[in-house]
Amino acid sequence: MKIHSIGGFNEVGKNMTVVELEDDAIILDAGLFLPAVVELQEQEQEQGQKEYSEKKLRSIGAIPDDLILDKLKIREKVRAILIGHAHLDHVGAVPYLGYRYNAPVVGTPFTIEVLRRLTEDENIRIPNRVQTVNPNGTFEIKGKKRTYKAEFLNMTHSTIQTTMIAIHTPEGIVVYANDFKLDNSPVMGLPPNYEAMKKIAKEGVKVLIADSLYSGSERKTPSEKVARALLEEVMLTIKNENSAMFISTFSSHIARLKSIVDFSNKLGREIFFIGRSLNKYVSSAKNVGLCPFKNDIQIGTYKKQVASILKKVEKNRKNSIVVCTGHQGEPGSIMDRLSRSKLPFTFRQNDNVIFASKTIPAPINILNKENMDKRLKKMGVRIFDEVHVSGHGGREDLRDLIHLLQPQHIIPSHGSTQQLTPMVELCKELGYRSGKECHLEQDGQALEL
Repeated sequence: MKIHSIGGFNEVGKNMTVVELEDDAIILDAGLFLPAVVELQEQEQEQGQKEYSEKKLRSIGAIPDDLILDKLKIREKVRAILIGHAHLDHVGAVPYLGYRYNAPVVGTPFTIEVLRRLTEDENIRIPNRVQTVNPNGTFEIKGKKRTYKAEFLNMTHSTIQTTMIAIHTPEGIVVYANDFKLDNSPVMGLPPNYEAMKKIAKEGVKVLIADSLYSGSERKTPSEKVARALLEEVMLTIKNENSAMFISTFSSHIARLKSIVDFSNKLGREIFFIGRSLNKYVSSAKNVGLCPFKNDIQIGTYKKQVASILKKVEKNRKNSIVVCTGHQGEPGSIMDRLSRSKLPFTFRQNDNVIFASKTIPAPINILNKENMDKRLKKMGVRIFDEVHVSGHGGREDLRDLIHLLQPQHIIPSHGSTQQLTPMVELCKELGYRSGKECHLEQDGQALEL
């Protein structure tokens, strides 16, 4: 068995791993490197053009460098593309790379619905068969001489229907936990499938590829119910009788959006969602029957709809709540344009802006968010930042995951070498030797087990 670390082993994002087994290969994830996409968006805004071609995205390092699979003669061996969840750094490159493989693309209903929306938005048709598997369901991969069972085990993260993928091979089970947190009381969906994890541990886990982004953070990541309590505290106790209230969070975080809607209803305010990415994810959730708040909100995406909603909110600010895009200060997002007075709404002294998010630690995001905050503060806005808990497990979650699965080998993923190095230290504590059973890989490397 060979594990090819194609992307996500030198950076946060661009996730792609390939499991090679003699005549067959299986791709796990195909994601975008979002900081590069944000930079491209900034350039395009200045130039007034939009070009998301495979060639362009490759040239700026925004998609995994899977051309190495051609050189290694693996491309023809790929039998399936399995996607763990619906975040763009895991599924966003499929529209640009999928066609290169004569293989089905498989994921949970929500993940596949988001992929469908992405291909529609970019006007791309992928030739691959696209197949859905429910959380805790299985998919049979047809190899050249044998079939492989892939289990999509329910896992918790910051978007719904996230899965941990377990591929059963004659060499043992490959477990792909990218991304994960161990949340026993999620706001939506089920807790992690601990019973299934114990079962595969008994059968024998050959290798665990684990989201180790916060392996250096000595904690257990709090449950989403903690973020819900933080939101309740801010939304229901701050002085806001005559003030506007704007909230920005990750568009894909359906559980977080549910909490926001629940507390907005308690306040008796009319709820407006504005921004293209919010519409994309909320519509996807609606289409697969996973949007419990669909009748409580009004969504605006097009220029005229956005303008009309904001004019209405301007007149009736104390009875409205706006959930919008732009928590990273992304150029052209709703919050960015509001901070530049480019939309028909003007913030006043003591209006409330809540960021139910954390700034992604990439230089471009940090700079964009800092500049946007400065502009908002000049308008007299009250900012409530980081009303949030992470979707990534901390060091103690990783320790628990290793205890549960008892893998022979561990490959840390989802970060830079610096971010992944603490995982090697944790593995040493648990008896895994660096370079023997714990393997710190780089993009483009192969590890033979």
